[in-house]
Amino acid sequence: MDTATLHIQSSSFDFLQKLNKNNNREWFNEHKEVYQRELLKVESFVDTLLDRMKAYDAIDTPSGKKAMMRIYRDIRFSADKTPYKTNWSGGFHRLGKQRRGGYYFSFEPGGESMIAGGFWGPNPADLKIIRNDIAFDDKPLRKVLGMPGIVAEFKTLTGEALKTVPRGYEVNDPGADLLRYKQFILERRFTDKEVLADGFLDKAVATMRALRPFFDHMSEVLYQPE
Repeated sequence: MDTATLHIQSSSFDFLQKLNKNNNREWFNEHKEVYQRELLKVESFVDTLLDRMKAYDAIDTPSGKKAMMRIYRDIRFSADKTPYKTNWSGGFHRLGKQRRGGYYFSFEPGGESMIAGGFWGPNPADLKIIRNDIAFDDKPLRKVLGMPGIVAEFKTLTGEALKTVPRGYEVNDPGADLLRYKQFILERRFTDKEVLADGFLDKAVATMRALRPFFDHMSEVLYQPE
């Protein structure tokens, strides 16, 4: 295996650091060839990560290239008008309607790299199904979130949450803390040293594999046979 596929290259982080200081179209266009060269290196790593993950889950993302998000920011409704992202990010899509949840990665200098999975914006129908399941019995989800592999990799559930229990549910419900969530995300951050080290591919695979019990539980909760 090419050693370039075992971790993110330091030159790829160097480019992002320079972009962060020169986040404008003129500078980017002048360094477009450098961007394209570093993008190919990241795609190579993601391609290898994808191949490894396909041994553990049914994923229909065809390649590392297709997994990557565009570096161009959508600034139409943002107060931040800088045109480019300062990370390499993307995700893997699970195969089939019955498999829910998705893998996400973002590699960014300054200790901002992360691997995550879950549900960033569940639609109202899905959110109601999840909350009704928690209200019926919160113990199965708590059991999954308390599994050693999940605790070791992610510690605890994260995501945007309401300040109070949503309307229609009891304030003193045993699952009140879980009912407040609007997003259901498991996230692990990595230092630059970890991301740039030779063993990062194995760490990334281990982190993504740890998401499966969470995905399996939520898929069972959400799957509605036609």
